[in-house]
Amino acid sequence: MSQGIARHAIVSFLFVLFAMYTAPSVAADQATESGMRLDSGFVTVNGAKLWYEFEGEGEPLVFLPGGPAISHGYLQMFFSDLADSYKLVYYDPFGVGKSDRAKQQEEYTFDRAVEDLELLRQKLKLERISVLGHSYGGLVAQAYALKYPESVNKLVLANTLFNAEAWQALNENVKKEIENHFPEAWEQIQSLRAEGKVCSSPEHQVVFFMIPPSLIYFFNGSRMMELGPPDINPDMYFAMVGEDGDFEIGGSIAGLDFKDQLKDLKPPTLVLAGRYDRVCFPKYSVQFKKYAPQAQFVMFEQSGHFPFIEEPELVMDTLRKFLSQ
Repeated sequence: MSQGIARHAIVSFLFVLFAMYTAPSVAADQATESGMRLDSGFVTVNGAKLWYEFEGEGEPLVFLPGGPAISHGYLQMFFSDLADSYKLVYYDPFGVGKSDRAKQQEEYTFDRAVEDLELLRQKLKLERISVLGHSYGGLVAQAYALKYPESVNKLVLANTLFNAEAWQALNENVKKEIENHFPEAWEQIQSLRAEGKVCSSPEHQVVFFMIPPSLIYFFNGSRMMELGPPDINPDMYFAMVGEDGDFEIGGSIAGLDFKDQLKDLKPPTLVLAGRYDRVCFPKYSVQFKKYAPQAQFVMFEQSGHFPFIEEPELVMDTLRKFLSQ
């Protein structure tokens, strides 16, 4: 990855900024060592080839990565322990990882992400699936469960939001964190914006590159050392959230709002949140209790945006208890 692309990727929206990727070959080695079956390949969905991987045996649990525009690898790295009881299904959404890219930016839409998941389920000949959506993936998971309740066994919403209003609020929160803790960088950002530069401009991204992810994503910044380099498609990201999406949410994300429908979720639902998550921060996370009162809610008190990294044993125990009910 060139330095310019690396900068472009690292400063992609605050869901994407430092979500991490572990190469599939590493996950394959881990699966081989643990004795778990790992199968992978491509299926054609909506005219595009999507990469998928199976790990383990049992009831299917499908993972939806964050972003938009992140591949599945960072989830596979941390959830493989569940392969002793479940058939874990990872895939790269259209536009990321090993999956096909769009010929036109307009092909990247939220609605397509939802439809692709249902078609993928059918192509892989899976019956009812449990779904775990992390961050942006949690929005896709909500939309999918509301549209295709008969396809969903259980639903896990991890460190996510329920509408574009909350997404814009997280934008404001992160901007304030940068202004308070890195005033020098904030001054440079304001100068660039006065010149008409938006978040997707290379100059804007270079400044964002100076902000450490521990400010936003972690309770314990040392856990970042467990992560690998990002695997992100910035073209897809800005197509989905708008050219200035880190400041003013746009694109096909801008109109999303599921809060009034969450009470109608049919599958058993588990909501996971991190006390020190400054992206999907608790002020909004706890509102799932109001809008989806039928859901179970767990706050991880020593985690940021990635509880499965910072409190892995507690997360795995919580998931096993929920999925086995």
